[in-house]
Amino acid sequence: MVAMEIVRFQDASGNSDYATQDHSGGYVRAVLTAGGSFQVTEESVKVERILAPVQPVAIYCVGINYPLHGRETGSKMGEFPIIFMKAPTTVIASGETIILPRHLRSDKVDYEGELAVVIGKTCKNVSVDEALDYVLGYTVANDVSARDWQKEWGGGQFCRGKTFDTFCPAGPVLITADEIPDPNNLVLQTRLNGDLVQDGNTKDMAFSVAQVISFLSGSNTLVPGTMILTGTPDGVGAAQKPPRFLKAGDTLEISIEKIGTLSNEVREETG
Repeated sequence: MVAMEIVRFQDASGNSDYATQDHSGGYVRAVLTAGGSFQVTEESVKVERILAPVQPVAIYCVGINYPLHGRETGSKMGEFPIIFMKAPTTVIASGETIILPRHLRSDKVDYEGELAVVIGKTCKNVSVDEALDYVLGYTVANDVSARDWQKEWGGGQFCRGKTFDTFCPAGPVLITADEIPDPNNLVLQTRLNGDLVQDGNTKDMAFSVAQVISFLSGSNTLVPGTMILTGTPDGVGAAQKPPRFLKAGDTLEISIEKIGTLSNEVREETG
């Protein structure tokens, strides 16, 4: 696999595809092969709009994967990763807007900056040592969470609080796996209206990226296009004193070393 920075884009006809920048600053088409890698063509493309770097077939998420986040939320870590899922319909691109639910209202919408992994090859029962060989690339994600629906009204399940529309911003690009040989040594920072609220490093994960992939692939097939959110460090809004939940007009910027910055504004649902 050739290391590169991949964007997923929409052209003037409304079609979506992959591209990478050439030396002139323009874009050329990148083709995703059946073998789980990108091949760069010489075909120039006109990018009308940058989309989220993946249109996932499934989104798996790891809860409480940073010990300090577990401590700040009073949550216990277990012997195995805590897994929940988000709907693929939650995904939006960098630059798009996070919508605060008002029809099914939440007043406790929170941010969680995370490293996201995209699977490139069909993967089942893989060892920890083999796990990273199945990664297509990495991007930045925000596991937006309605804490009231997650903690108070969800009946013990995370699904309702995690799967409102726009609750999984991702981007701005996909960095291919060769570019990041060690995903567990990356600085991750979240800024809310310019204030640094999360300042972590992926080396602090309780379960490494490889361990998470291996665990999820146990007796379970991960197909290409599966996205895995690997957990958030401490500093979430619910743990602030007083809590700092998202409100209309806020701007979130989540940066991960070697990948880039995911930026989204916040507004209330209308209609």
